[in-house]
Amino acid sequence: MIPSRRKLLFALGAASLPFGFLAAAGFAQAPNPRRPSSPDGKGEADSNAPSIDPKNMLEANQKDIKKNVERLFQLATELKAEVDKTDEVKVLSVALLKKAEEIEKLAHAIRSRALG
Repeated sequence: MIPSRRKLLFALGAASLPFGFLAAAGFAQAPNPRRPSSPDGKGEADSNAPSIDPKNMLEANQKDIKKNVERLFQLATELKAEVDKTDEVKVLSVALLKKAEEIEKLAHAIRSRALG
């Protein structure tokens, strides 16, 4: 009985194999047509768009980072003053926790801006 089961399963598998390929071919994605690039080799860049000077962009990022670092220092100083005022036995205030969260968000923004 076992050899006939094996033959049956092998025959069913062999018969269903072409259907599997047809089904897979029907779900395959069509390739995206490529747009012709411009003759100057810049690809799809819009000639009307203003070109961004990398040096100006880096200078703007640097100014923004300096401004954010100054704000971070100010918030950290305020937070330290508030922590020094509170009693060690008491629970920290909600305003203190919100300021700490704001410091955390600002530090993350500075880090992401610095990394690029």
